[in-house]
Amino acid sequence: MVNDAPVIRRYHPRDFPDVVEVFLRSVSEVAAKDYNEAQTRAWAQIDEQRWMVRLSHAWTFVACYQDELAGFITLERDGHLDLLFVHPDYQRQKTATALLNRLESRARAQNIATLFTEASITARPFFERHGFKVMAKQTVALRGEEFVNYRMQKWLGEALTLLEYRELSE
Repeated sequence: MVNDAPVIRRYHPRDFPDVVEVFLRSVSEVAAKDYNEAQTRAWAQIDEQRWMVRLSHAWTFVACYQDELAGFITLERDGHLDLLFVHPDYQRQKTATALLNRLESRARAQNIATLFTEASITARPFFERHGFKVMAKQTVALRGEEFVNYRMQKWLGEALTLLEYRELSE
């Protein structure tokens, strides 16, 4: 159990192997309680080239404890929170909350007023606790398997004042 808050920083390409490990372990060990084995196998795969592009084209932040990468989150320029995953060893330690807080600060600094995501069954309660509302339950297909997830949205409020923006940028 970790007692300190994680350090949240921008993603660097050298983090890629650790990000992949966090994703694969999170899907295989955490989300597996809400999805069957075939779904988990279909989900726990990546195309490395596509992921490298995906991570570099979004605002991507990582959470670290000491030298260990514990989680990551991505924000696209339209307010889409695409990825949020935490390593199984760092679940329930406020890692995802710290990542989401950093992402929301970035969104506000970029004058993004609304965040939206497609939350898994596993992630839905986390997002609801943090002010996201379910817009629709949906079924999506991936590698021959169907998955239930939830389109969710959170209103961040008005754009930042210039003073708030400067404080966040420092």
